[in-house]
Amino acid sequence: MTQTQTQQTASPLPNTASDAPPPPPAACARYLVVHQTRYGYQSAVSLSQQYLHMTPRSFDYQRTESHRIVTEPPAEDITDGADYFGNLTRHFSITAPHGHLLVHVESTLALYPRPTVERIAGGAPWERVRDRMLTDRGDATLEACRYLYASPHVSLSPELADYARASFGAGRPLLDAALDLTRRIFDDFEFDSSATDISTPLEQVLRGRRGVCQDFAQLMIGGLRSLGLPARYMSGYLLTHPPEGQPRMIGADASHAWVSVYEPALGWIDFDPTNRCLVQHEHIVTGWGRDFSDVTPMRGIVLGGGEQALQVNVTVTPLELT
Repeated sequence: MTQTQTQQTASPLPNTASDAPPPPPAACARYLVVHQTRYGYQSAVSLSQQYLHMTPRSFDYQRTESHRIVTEPPAEDITDGADYFGNLTRHFSITAPHGHLLVHVESTLALYPRPTVERIAGGAPWERVRDRMLTDRGDATLEACRYLYASPHVSLSPELADYARASFGAGRPLLDAALDLTRRIFDDFEFDSSATDISTPLEQVLRGRRGVCQDFAQLMIGGLRSLGLPARYMSGYLLTHPPEGQPRMIGADASHAWVSVYEPALGWIDFDPTNRCLVQHEHIVTGWGRDFSDVTPMRGIVLGGGEQALQVNVTVTPLELT
């Protein structure tokens, strides 16, 4: 038997502890999210067709353990699917006359550790990432290019680029600059729920320095894209903390929006300009897209109804780790 033959037929050595793949990370948080939307109508609705983005995604940092959607009146012609961005969707109809519509959604989720501030320190200069978007044809880069251009609610402009550029000095690492921009938006803008609506242009938000989480997320995205950097709009929920000594109030939470930035070595990293932070384990993702219009939680059409009264209640409850 030759030496080569001996090598081919020898039994492989068993894996040692150092050879074995690392165990998957343990969950760092679990939540129950209850999202309840109720429309009351002035007169009877004869037909309602609705399209939902209310099913949370499962990905590296999040796993959906259970999920259910219940409607009143009961839904008909239910179709579950996924949109262009991979977000889970539901379409349904109600053909029986009704004076109200209730959509009750419950989800149980486990969240997993994300990169910390220390982990994202350093890395590629932002100019290198910008240039890579123009030359690299790898799958990850091409996917990131979906979030590089103007979209229905995110314009690109010199004004947005100038605002963002104050954080993006020559040679500064991309994620370090993105975190600085996150903090600047928090410091420069005031949360004001009456200052804007869904149609308010970003340039007006930039001048007025007021808005809500949706505005701040889209403003940051507009600044990044105006510099040639891909950024996507994140939709979901945020665990809120009641004042010390007070109980958590049912229905007092709300939908939330933040930003994800693409860094080739680490993938997508999330930043929350409304709360001046790198996202960790208190943000629950429903979906992502170019801007709010891609992930509107619920939209549709009704025949009849007259004037409508809308009530939305969201409750995020921490659960024990299992």
